[in-house]
Amino acid sequence: MKGSLMLRFAVFASGNGSNLQAIIDAVGKGAIKADLVLVFSDNHKAFALKRAGAARVKTLCLERKDYTSPQSYDRDILIYLKEAKVDFIVLAGYMRLLTPFFIKEYADRILNIHPSLLPAFKGIQAIKDTLTYGAKVAGVTVHFADDKMDHGPIILQQAFKVSEKETLESLEARVHKLEHKLYPKAIALFVDGRLKITGRRVKVLEKPYKPAARPAASEPDVRENAGPIEAQ
Repeated sequence: MKGSLMLRFAVFASGNGSNLQAIIDAVGKGAIKADLVLVFSDNHKAFALKRAGAARVKTLCLERKDYTSPQSYDRDILIYLKEAKVDFIVLAGYMRLLTPFFIKEYADRILNIHPSLLPAFKGIQAIKDTLTYGAKVAGVTVHFADDKMDHGPIILQQAFKVSEKETLESLEARVHKLEHKLYPKAIALFVDGRLKITGRRVKVLEKPYKPAARPAASEPDVRENAGPIEAQ
């Protein structure tokens, strides 16, 4: 899908990239009306890069070990994003915290998905923690990323009951299946200009505010959204 008026976005992934694949499929079907122009990874072994290659999406891999600081690392990433004219970013299993400097450059234009019902069970073992804690419900959260881990304003959440016979493997499968459904939906809402942020609350608008537009800057606390490069 290509269009001069479409928003351009990048997906950041560190591993398998199953959420990336769901996004690629949604773009291909026209469910997400935006151009996926770049897939970035901090891990050159990430299968997500192969998924991107198969979909003919440009890839970029930069590894943190090659940089002296998180700031210098994020600064280089931003250079590539600007070159690719990326309007917004989707984090899909990206296992690295972004610096405040990076967040500021894409304020209210970075989406993240987390495999729990935030604010419960933050961190990388969310599914295991949900099961270990004996939670009666599990679920998925899509939110805007800020400079704290798993913290930004919540866009969408969906829950389901945890069975008494649930195993870690079965719970992981159910969570991932829900992620693959919910994330493309949230991205589409963002692209269509149907998300309005007021403080920590995100309102889903019935009608688009202004499709294919950059975030409004007139009111700092009430924001309405817009909605090969190779380096080894």
